[in-house]
Amino acid sequence: MQKINRNVVLALLSLTSLVFLLFQLCYYKFYLSQKNGAAFSKVRGSLSGQDSTRWHVVRKFLGLISSHNIPVYLIDPLVLGLVDKDIEQIRSSPDGPSPECKYFCAPRDFTTFALLDKTWKHEVGLFRTAEKMGFQWLKIINKDPRLDGMDDLSGMEIPLHYIFKLASHAIHLVVFYERSGNFLWHGPLRLKQHMDRKFVPFRKLHFGRYPGAYEKPELLLVSIDDLKVQIPKNPSSFLEEISHSRFLECRYREARAFFQLYPDDSSLDAVEFRKKAKSLLHLAALTLNNLGVKFWLSSGTCLGWYRQCNVIPHSKDVDLGIFIKDYKADIIPAFQKAGLPLKHKFGKVEDSLELSFQGEDDVKLDIFFFYEEDDHIWNGGTQAKSGKKFKYLFPKFTLCWTEFVELKVHVPCETLQYVEANYGPEWKVPVKTWDWKSSPFNVQDNGVWPIDEWDNVIQIY
Repeated sequence: MQKINRNVVLALLSLTSLVFLLFQLCYYKFYLSQKNGAAFSKVRGSLSGQDSTRWHVVRKFLGLISSHNIPVYLIDPLVLGLVDKDIEQIRSSPDGPSPECKYFCAPRDFTTFALLDKTWKHEVGLFRTAEKMGFQWLKIINKDPRLDGMDDLSGMEIPLHYIFKLASHAIHLVVFYERSGNFLWHGPLRLKQHMDRKFVPFRKLHFGRYPGAYEKPELLLVSIDDLKVQIPKNPSSFLEEISHSRFLECRYREARAFFQLYPDDSSLDAVEFRKKAKSLLHLAALTLNNLGVKFWLSSGTCLGWYRQCNVIPHSKDVDLGIFIKDYKADIIPAFQKAGLPLKHKFGKVEDSLELSFQGEDDVKLDIFFFYEEDDHIWNGGTQAKSGKKFKYLFPKFTLCWTEFVELKVHVPCETLQYVEANYGPEWKVPVKTWDWKSSPFNVQDNGVWPIDEWDNVIQIY
């Protein structure tokens, strides 16, 4: 038998190995990459754009949630910002193919959708299907604040956020929950210690750094880049909500500690006052919201929320704050139409304006108007019998949402600084005797109204 040339054998083995390697590369490129989403070709059809990877991931995600009948809607601020500019065209355009990929082809790390919790419960099946489609997923859970109260601090956890990752793009699915104040709430995105912090660039997420509160949106089904998606019917309103959505929970743990030191007043008079104050606050909120006037809990009402998660029973009034720039002449007639007669009007729009309306029995509604200076904010007060003026100084603050007496309402985000400015470092200690001219920690004399202005700036009814 003729000897086989050793070089020929080595050459054949090398050639065989090379062919096998090429086969593996082709298999990965044309099969596995399509299955797992590692790479995508350009968008098929007439669409063209900067990066089709995102479009393909969004399309696969919409197919995933459609197969499980999950009604999600788009809340991505960057996409909605583009959509809002073309909203009339999008609403009126037919369902035919788009000439270019305008909205879902800009390279982004995330695209954000929302899900209303009560519309879906079967996540296990969704995860299995997602994995078969090549998605990796992450579920973020945390404590359900809706179950917290004065009697119990619940440790029950609920899903707050889902992340579905495919190729170089991720879908952020934000879970919204209904709250008793008839609004939607989403929780913060807080990773547990065992979670992979490099799963996606979490710091780039638009939703999750803080809890958020939103009105229930009316939805519109549209075609965007040849993909059928639901969006808020009024994208500009939703985008405006995003920038002012931060939500603060009532501090039940601290409130329970407060009541251990100072037992709550459960007398019949206290219960009756809180009932009337709650009704008055709801009526005031309805009236001001109908006018489009932004307001917040101020003075003793804000202190009650922050310190004890309730109305302070010996306060005898409800206090609200409004920035003077938001003042409208319709405020007084609107409250009178709502059945709240004007009790007094002190000051004027340019200086120290204050309104008081008479509620049920001896419960009144006080509205203080706030004026912004370079380094502080202030509201004024007037003594009717002497014409003396007072000024109450606060550090600058922004507004956050909270839930109080089953109402979605604003409070200063910097609540501690706000409360300390008004009540000083001993704000945790109840004070039943309070003189508005001298007791506040931030009160200053502010001169006297000229006598010839008294008829206009001191009006008592």
